[in-house]
Amino acid sequence: MNDSRPIRAKSGTNHEGTSAHNRRVMIDALRINGALSRADLARATRLTKQTVSNIIEELERDGLVSSQEAVRRGRGQPSTPYGLVPEGAFAIGLQIDRHVTRAVAVDLVGSVLVRDEAGLPPGGPSNGTKVILDLVAGIRSKLAGIVQQSEKRLVGLGAAMPGPFGVAGSGDDPWMMEAWQKFPLLETLTAGTGLDVGLQNDAAAAATAERMVGAAHGIDHAVCLFVGYGIGAGLILNGELYRGTNGNAGEIGMALLFADGKSTPLEHRASLASLYQHLSVDPADPGLYARINDLALRGDQSIDAWVEAAAVDLRWSIHLIETLFDPQTVILCGSAPEALVNRLIAAIGPLLPSIAERRGRTLPRLQPGMADPWSVALGAAAGPISRAFDPRFAAILKDSL
Repeated sequence: MNDSRPIRAKSGTNHEGTSAHNRRVMIDALRINGALSRADLARATRLTKQTVSNIIEELERDGLVSSQEAVRRGRGQPSTPYGLVPEGAFAIGLQIDRHVTRAVAVDLVGSVLVRDEAGLPPGGPSNGTKVILDLVAGIRSKLAGIVQQSEKRLVGLGAAMPGPFGVAGSGDDPWMMEAWQKFPLLETLTAGTGLDVGLQNDAAAAATAERMVGAAHGIDHAVCLFVGYGIGAGLILNGELYRGTNGNAGEIGMALLFADGKSTPLEHRASLASLYQHLSVDPADPGLYARINDLALRGDQSIDAWVEAAAVDLRWSIHLIETLFDPQTVILCGSAPEALVNRLIAAIGPLLPSIAERRGRTLPRLQPGMADPWSVALGAAAGPISRAFDPRFAAILKDSL
């Protein structure tokens, strides 16, 4: 009796020179679905059984997958499922924000093994670079202390910080980290760590975290509306993170809102920075996250006033996102406390009419994602894992030209 359960997987290809793509397709299928047999993998990826067997053997030799206890289904021969080995690869994720830097180490399936944070001193890169490099070194040392030979399986360092990148600013915009954006961060991190380093904006990193272990896991088309110090949108299109020409895709916080003849960027009205201004609090206060969460839980009038105003702008933003990208769902996530995210979602409803209003929807138009100050660092760590192991159809298209 064959197992006919639906399996989510991308298609492999039997063209010559595409074995690397097929490896990535197999790893991706195991990440999304969990353990699968060779027959399951062949059916889902449309690869031949011999190709699947060859790749499984190769991945086993590389320590990336392992066999599990055989399972008997019906009267047929028992099948052996294969699953990812969490210790098969590791990556480090780094978040650089205005007042704090956070770093995590994750394994192949996205489990956080080590994490730490440090305050960033004033003065930008000239004073903060050493703090960041010391933080990353500490994470690597702690990881090596709990996992033998972790350095040999460390696939890279992912860094995330607020965007936009390569955009001229006034130099005094509190929503931008212009000094850091002009600083040769990739070169500095590469030289200081000896690792392969990638950089993305914080909204894209949050979307990567949602795709790997959060609400966007297994979803091909989703937009993650990130509410942090600023606002951004991480775009997951056709199962891949879309970056745009300059890595600035989804910088919805820069969208201008017009009222009374004046224009104001969205993030000046509906971001955590705008909330901090509304409450007249210090963004560098280490206890601010817990304090705002407590105020939101208690229904504080000042919090509610900001939520009501921000919800109007976020409701419009979701309508725009649905109209432009036709996603399966919009995920509200970010470094805001969970209680605040829940109040925002409640206040945003009902959503504006849009093309997303369809009968038979299996996912809500809007749903909560991670509300965690560590989500950006987690997504940054998922970046190197993605670069090393996720399918890249653009590469296949280039190979076939």
